[in-house]
Amino acid sequence: MEYTTLGDTGIEVSRICLGCMSFGTSDWRDWVLDEEEGRELVDRAIELGINFFDTANMYSRGESERVLGKALEGRREEQVVATKVYFQMDEGDPNSGGLSRKAIEQEVADGLDRLGMDTVDLLQIHRWDYDTPIETTMAALDDVVRRGKARHVGASSMWAHQFADALHASDTLGYERFATMQNHYNLLYREEEREMMPMCAKENVGVMPWSPLARGRLARPHEEVESTTRGKSDDYAAQHGYLDYGGREVNERVQELADEKGVKMAQIALAWTFDKEFVDAPIVGTTSIEHLEDAVEALDVKLSSSDVEYLEEPYEPKPVSGHE
Repeated sequence: MEYTTLGDTGIEVSRICLGCMSFGTSDWRDWVLDEEEGRELVDRAIELGINFFDTANMYSRGESERVLGKALEGRREEQVVATKVYFQMDEGDPNSGGLSRKAIEQEVADGLDRLGMDTVDLLQIHRWDYDTPIETTMAALDDVVRRGKARHVGASSMWAHQFADALHASDTLGYERFATMQNHYNLLYREEEREMMPMCAKENVGVMPWSPLARGRLARPHEEVESTTRGKSDDYAAQHGYLDYGGREVNERVQELADEKGVKMAQIALAWTFDKEFVDAPIVGTTSIEHLEDAVEALDVKLSSSDVEYLEEPYEPKPVSGHE
C-alpha cells in the first residue's frame, strides 16, 4: 500500500479509500451487502493496508455507518473514517436533511451513535444546500469540530464558485475550513479539471473523487455494462452520460491498453486516477474482495505519458453532472 497526506490535515491515508455505500441492506439497493459480507470486505481492506473509509448517513438509511462501525470495533483508532450529511433521512421530518444548524447537529449525533464513535475524522457535506446561507453551515460545522465531534470538515460535489464562497466565509469569519473535496471524477467524466481541481491544488485541499470507475463503466466493455446486478438497476449512472461524448471510444481504449499490459480494465482506469497529482485517494466502492484486491494491485500499474494521452484523447466536454 502507498500512503499520502490528506490535503493539509497532516493525516496519512492510504491511496485508496474504501467506499462503504455497498454496506447495509439490500432493501435499500439490490446490490448492497449485508453486515457479515461488509465486515469481510473491511477485514480484507485492512489486511491490504487500507486505512481510509468513507460512508454517509444516507447509505442504507444509516445502516452503512452501523456496519462500518461494528466492523472497525476494537481497531478504530488506527483507521481514518469519513462520513457525510445532507440528504433527508426521515420523510416525515424536513429538518432531518439539509445543512441547517439543527440538521447538522442532530445528524452528526445520530451518525456517531451508529458508528459507535465519539469523533469522526472527517465530516463532509454531501451536497450544497441552496436554502441555508453558507455562513450558517460553516458556523455549525465549526462548532462540531470545536466540540470534538469531528476532526476536520470536507465538501462534496458543487460548483467551484460555491466552494470558493465557502472557503472565503471560513477565512473571513474564522471558521473551520473545508480540508477536502469529494467530487465526481474519472476517465469518462473530467469536467472537474476545468475549475475545481485547480482550485483544490491552489488551496491545498485534499481530493478524494467518487466513482473513479464511472459506476462500472470503466470496469468492463461498454456492451457488457448491464451484465451485473448494479449495472441493470443503477439508474443514477445513466444521468451522467458516461458513454456519450467520446465515452465509448475511451472505454474501448481502456480495454485495449488493459489487454496490452495484461491487467484488468478497472486497473487501467484507477492507474490513470493515481497518475493525477491533484488526487489524494479515489473512493473505490466494491462488493467483491477480488475487485478490492485488484484495486490495490492497480497501484503497481504504471502508465506512460503516451498511455495517458491515448486514453484521454477521445474525451469531449459533456454536461456537468453529480451536483444534484
